Amino acid sequence: MGGEMSILRMIVQSSLVVQIVIGILLAASLMSWAIIFRKRLVVGRAQRDADRFENSFWSGGDLSSLYRAIESRGSATGMESIFEFGFREFARLRAQGGVAADMLLEGSRRAMRVAQLKEIERLEHSLATLATVGSTSPYVGLFGTVWGIMNAFSSLGNVQQATLAMVAPGISEALVTTAIGLFAAIPAVVAYNRYADQASRLELRYDAFMEELSTILQRYAGRGPAGASVGSSAPAAPSAGIRS
Repeated sequence: MGGEMSILRMIVQSSLVVQIVIGILLAASLMSWAIIFRKRLVVGRAQRDADRFENSFWSGGDLSSLYRAIESRGSATGMESIFEFGFREFARLRAQGGVAADMLLEGSRRAMRVAQLKEIERLEHSLATLATVGSTSPYVGLFGTVWGIMNAFSSLGNVQQATLAMVAPGISEALVTTAIGLFAAIPAVVAYNRYADQASRLELRYDAFMEELSTILQRYAGRGPAGASVGSSAPAAPSAGIRS
């Protein structure tokens, strides 16, 4: 308790510039922690949704029925969104008739790529802020420390005999900014590395799913338009089975 009070006392007694630096670092720390908790929810939900959708997708059901179920819920995210975009474009182009099989697949893949880019952008949102806080906070704290030490030594200019007891309080106040800078930087760096890695792993899962769905759609690209109609429940509609 005494240590906490002494730190607060040093912050209060420090110069205006040092107090501004400490305020910036504390604001950056609060912002980074808010991002950390929010990204934990977003990334965790994306992983659970991907697991759940893959189980549903590979259960061997009709893809048209799966599409209609996703569309009826609305606000699809993650792997569901990629499937919804790709299957809708595939069915739309196929219903037009006269579209070559490679064009069907290319249109579907473009739609899936757009959905994937939106999902990756959502997963990586605010990660740059964590990286900025993690990389700059130690230097901001160091600036406050250097400024505080300069003030501590400049105050000794008119003193005939300088002692350690005279300069120690000023240096201690200055070093607080370095500690606060590290307090802001370390969690931000750890969280950035963790969530960036998880976002990259999800991106690889999305890439693999796009390839698998493209393989399934390719089997039906040469059939008539009725088989892949979004609203059709015909036996010829695409279905997912055991992974090849």
